[in-house]
Amino acid sequence: MATFDRNNSTRYGMAGSHANAAAFDAGLRAYMLRVYNYMAIGIAITGVVAYAAFQMAVSNGALTEFGVLLFTSPLRWVVMLAPLGFVFFLSARIHKMSASGAQLAFWLFAGAMGLSLSSIFLVYTGNSIARVFFITAASFGALSLFGYTTKKDLSAWGSFLFMGLIGIIIASLVNLFLASSALQFAISVVGVLVFAGLTAYDTQQIKEMYAAVDDSEVAGKKAIMGALRLYLDFINLFIMLLSLFGNRE
Repeated sequence: MATFDRNNSTRYGMAGSHANAAAFDAGLRAYMLRVYNYMAIGIAITGVVAYAAFQMAVSNGALTEFGVLLFTSPLRWVVMLAPLGFVFFLSARIHKMSASGAQLAFWLFAGAMGLSLSSIFLVYTGNSIARVFFITAASFGALSLFGYTTKKDLSAWGSFLFMGLIGIIIASLVNLFLASSALQFAISVVGVLVFAGLTAYDTQQIKEMYAAVDDSEVAGKKAIMGALRLYLDFINLFIMLLSLFGNRE
């Protein structure tokens, strides 16, 4: 995680002149745009794969052979856990990968997440999925803009949000066995708050990761990791909101 450093003269590489400041700001905007573009493409890949997998899995209201394999066979556990494996792989190996290799791994991760999320079309109506998606997009945009523009140091949020995330994971595992609707509701409410906070926090942290002296390889890998963090915030915020406001089939 990047060290929070508001010493602009250090980040410009010399005592900041107006020209240096302008060049730094232009580079920062280009870097953040690259992060958002990667994230948006990843979300698009996930959506296309999820919908295509659902169309292949269901025909005339019944599961096809592919649907049985995807949703009811032991393979479903591989599909569910594959995105987590990609996250661990990227986090551990990105420093040893090329920027193009990291980008390919991110696209594959987005596709695997699409397969994992295809089951939401079995549970929720298409209209409610679309509605919650646009609510998520609007909320994410506002929260990320806050994280980018605020002068407040959000680094103190990190430990609190991390504890909240761990609590959500533990509660979700417990609820696999309890199947409690009340606990699921509580998880979703807390999850919305946690991932809303993480969106603003991660945006600021990604912004602080930028350094004008980075070469293209380092900058590319930073952009991929930034896109991964924001992608995960978006997807998890979407899932939590869908659990709260989605209309079930």
